Amino acid sequence: MTDVTKSQDKRILKTGDWELDFYSRPVLVSDGKRRWELLISSTQDFSGSKTFKYEKRCPANEVNSIWLIQALEEALKNAQNEGWEAPKRLRCWRGSMKTMIKKASEKVGLQVIASRRTFSLFEWLSQRELEIYPNEPGYISEPLPPNSPAIINQPEPLPEALRGDAWACSSLQLGMVREAKEWPMEFNSLLPIKDSISDEVSISGLRLFSKTRALALSAWLNSLEPVRLVIENNQLLLESGQDDRWLVTDMSKDYAEKVKINLNDAKKDADGLQFIAIQSSPEVENFTGFWMLKDIN
Repeated sequence: MTDVTKSQDKRILKTGDWELDFYSRPVLVSDGKRRWELLISSTQDFSGSKTFKYEKRCPANEVNSIWLIQALEEALKNAQNEGWEAPKRLRCWRGSMKTMIKKASEKVGLQVIASRRTFSLFEWLSQRELEIYPNEPGYISEPLPPNSPAIINQPEPLPEALRGDAWACSSLQLGMVREAKEWPMEFNSLLPIKDSISDEVSISGLRLFSKTRALALSAWLNSLEPVRLVIENNQLLLESGQDDRWLVTDMSKDYAEKVKINLNDAKKDADGLQFIAIQSSPEVENFTGFWMLKDIN
């Protein structure tokens, strides 16, 4: 194969981060123990292309990093055979499994990020908990867990690195957001929007402004792994990473209630979608950074 052909092959490979969950499921196996399962999904984006998925059952007596290393190697081979590049990042959200996953992933050359920006995986898990596990022998009927664990840490003040000149709560129609992939932006993280949701539906979000540090703010927020915005005790909070909570600002009771209603409306009408945008000023139309968030709890 010539260098040109190799280059062409590389250009057509599909790319995407991985989202991973290695944990027990509500199904008892022959030895009376819960089934353990490794689930991997590639991160969905605007393209609508099929995601890479990998699932493998693990005997309860082999839940260790050695088994996980072998499974990850197999997943990488499967992905390559299906036309995928190796992922640059692997996100996992269960704190109890973090050490094992990190140890195994490093052995196969994958960078691990502790993050709840695993929306493709949460959707797959919800589907399996509703449609797959209840139909299997040994199923344990129990209340469905939340899509992601509630964060109970006390919020900390927004880091100095993310404090711009000003901020504003805002909204965008989904018809506009559906075009986000074409916007000129230095940083972004976009999520799929269901076709069934009308272009007229609005989602709520936060706009941060900085005349001199918009690019630096965007780079920092990109590493923060933002997950969702919530109103709590008249405060606007940003949840990020695995269990971080940041205080964006205090609000008056009336304004906090208004923002809370807008966020809840988007949760009901727009599949929980939200956004954070960073701009140099309110007058500039272009975003330096734009992140779609999602409240799925």
